[in-house]
Amino acid sequence: MNNSLTLLGLLNLEASYGYDLKHSYDRYFGAGKVLAFGQVYSTLARMVRDELIRALGEETGGGPDRKKYEITVAGEAKVREWLFTPDIPSESLQSNLFAKTVIALLLDDDAERLLDVQRSEHMTRMRELTRMKKDAGLLHVLMCDHGLFHIEADLRWIDLTSARLTQLKKELQST
Repeated sequence: MNNSLTLLGLLNLEASYGYDLKHSYDRYFGAGKVLAFGQVYSTLARMVRDELIRALGEETGGGPDRKKYEITVAGEAKVREWLFTPDIPSESLQSNLFAKTVIALLLDDDAERLLDVQRSEHMTRMRELTRMKKDAGLLHVLMCDHGLFHIEADLRWIDLTSARLTQLKKELQST
């Protein structure tokens, strides 16, 4: 997920302070991993530098000065471009699990055990995501479903690869 463009998209809703923007991000997208305040403020500084947003001024109070930011026309165009540029599914055919499986076979190690361990980890995560869906709003249900569907695809790959380990090992040994 592109945090910078997501923050920019949230600023497209309304002008906001960094503190409020961070909390909006966390409410919509922070399940399991909230943004650090430092990341928000460094991102805002880059967006000001790139003229995607502008600071509206500072408010002084009991704590540090607060800056309110608003999106620029260039920032609005950037959000629209981002929204309607399709993401490339699985840009890379390389994955850590795939590499581990091949290396285990090349080393004549227990690739089946490796896949079993990974399957167990995936199942644990599926149970966690399923629990998170209970009594959650639609936003969080859909976020969990996205994760669950990716895990299901990984599990299908693990099962398929597990069934083909002997054949893959022979192929690797002949090269």
